[in-house]
Amino acid sequence: MASPMPTAVNPENRGPDAEPATASITLRRLLPLLGLVALLLLTALCSLAVGSKHIEFSVVIDALVAPDGSADHAIIRDSRLPRAILGILAGSALGIAGALVQSMTRNALAEPGILGVNAGASLAIVIAVGTFGINGFNGYVWFAFGGAVLATGAVYLVGMAGARSSDPVRLVLAGVALGAVLSGIGTALALVHPSAFDQLRAWTIGSLEGRSGEVLVPLTAAVLLGFVLAACTGRSLNALALGDDTALALGYKVGRARVLILLAVTVLAGAATAAVGAISFLGLMAPHLARRFSGPDARWMLAYTAVLAPIILLLADVLGRVIIPGELEAGVVCAFIGAPVLILLARRKKPVAV
Repeated sequence: MASPMPTAVNPENRGPDAEPATASITLRRLLPLLGLVALLLLTALCSLAVGSKHIEFSVVIDALVAPDGSADHAIIRDSRLPRAILGILAGSALGIAGALVQSMTRNALAEPGILGVNAGASLAIVIAVGTFGINGFNGYVWFAFGGAVLATGAVYLVGMAGARSSDPVRLVLAGVALGAVLSGIGTALALVHPSAFDQLRAWTIGSLEGRSGEVLVPLTAAVLLGFVLAACTGRSLNALALGDDTALALGYKVGRARVLILLAVTVLAGAATAAVGAISFLGLMAPHLARRFSGPDARWMLAYTAVLAPIILLLADVLGRVIIPGELEAGVVCAFIGAPVLILLARRKKPVAV
């Protein structure tokens, strides 16, 4: 007699009472998600109101609904609004990319940087500035995205060379090794070209400040494409969590699923990293928090991560504006926030499975 389908693939299937149970589980997971969406909107409003000049929330709403051309409205619409949108898009992209990498590799400490995304983008920036003389964020952001894509593709080719099927361990090892090589080359070139080193240092910190609205259109297109690809991997992630043999027995094409996951990670992490810099800690922290709400189901975990990650990034950006005189970059604040959070998660008695 055939054994029943494991509940991890379809955890909401509970026999004759499956429909009421499924509705109840969906409601219990949907309500906190809606609450987090409301918190994200509130955080975005704080991002519009808080800065070197504090602006009342009523003025912020007026600037969004009926702008009158005043100085405060101009600050909100021309500077802070694009910055908040950038934080939402990049935060969601980095969070989902981290969740996909952790699920694909079954490694709770994985994040997009282990696939060479950051190293490839860094090397491309050094080449753009040092070799072609391109200065300014709008110039080298396209090099950064191209470098991230090429590096991730090279990691896949190296990791899969001579293998009959995809193996997450080989991908991780290839990513770490190739990332170290690319980082070494980029550092050497940066030392030869001081101007490239300055640009690379500013980009590596990770920040939402100084980005123009011109980046939002291509970033939005890339993030939406990545979201679609990630949504198509939900069931595959649940099956891969049971192991390759079980996933194959259930009819999933493991190799094809990993290629789709890797493509989604490349688009999401490459675009976000090129836009805001190497905020790698976000992709590690947000999925862990999301699993506290979603449980083992990868589909809900991705949904929660897409909301939690931009909340964290926007909060880090807002705190960076008020912690010290001037401004502290969001990437630095994310590290300060994320370290205690991960320590608390590591000390909990009941671990959450990846």
